[in-house]
Amino acid sequence: MELTRRGMLVSGSATLLALGFPGHLAAEEITTEEAIAAFAKGAPISPGGVTLTLEAVAEDGFRVPVTVAAEGAAALMIVAPENPVPPIALARFGPMAVEQELATRIRLARTQEVMALARMADGTVRQVSQHVDVVVGGCGA
Repeated sequence: MELTRRGMLVSGSATLLALGFPGHLAAEEITTEEAIAAFAKGAPISPGGVTLTLEAVAEDGFRVPVTVAAEGAAALMIVAPENPVPPIALARFGPMAVEQELATRIRLARTQEVMALARMADGTVRQVSQHVDVVVGGCGA
């Protein structure tokens, strides 16, 4: 059987329909506590061990630069509790990852305490938070 681009598109479309696309990708209502509990997987959360770089005052909540790093982390998560959807970003790292760092821009609805969590390779979870004053909200809330 010859594999063509058209054949791949047809089979890919059929697979997405079988999975319930786009309903399968719809955002779910999840609270901050549920997101943190799912990330921690029952492990106790300890303070420190994570570097969160974030501006103390964000002039524009539409694009706030943030960097999270934790040496030896298996996963990093950013949570903004005052946003309509609190979990902002999740990054997982494999054993071959050179650096465990997540740098991105996020939206913030209003002034709030932004949290960063790191699940370490040994299963422990670390957390740090930073207060950010938002001048103009970015989520329409």
